[in-house]
Amino acid sequence: MATTRRSTVYFDPAVHRALRLYSAARDRNLSEVVNEIVHRALQEDLADLEVSRTRRKEPRSSLKSVVRGMRRRGQL
Repeated sequence: MATTRRSTVYFDPAVHRALRLYSAARDRNLSEVVNEIVHRALQEDLADLEVSRTRRKEPRSSLKSVVRGMRRRGQL
């Protein structure tokens, strides 16, 4: 079983209230809710990094060249 670490985090009052209401509605404590939310955010970041890594070899186009091509094709 993993051990937990204690930290002090300062939330905007409105965010804190929303977190308290969210956790109460789910009958969970605030730490569990914050851990879950942070865990999900980190998973999303990891997924974004993996997509970015796979797209590194794709050819790059500048906005200027894309707009010029659209004009040539009558799309603008």
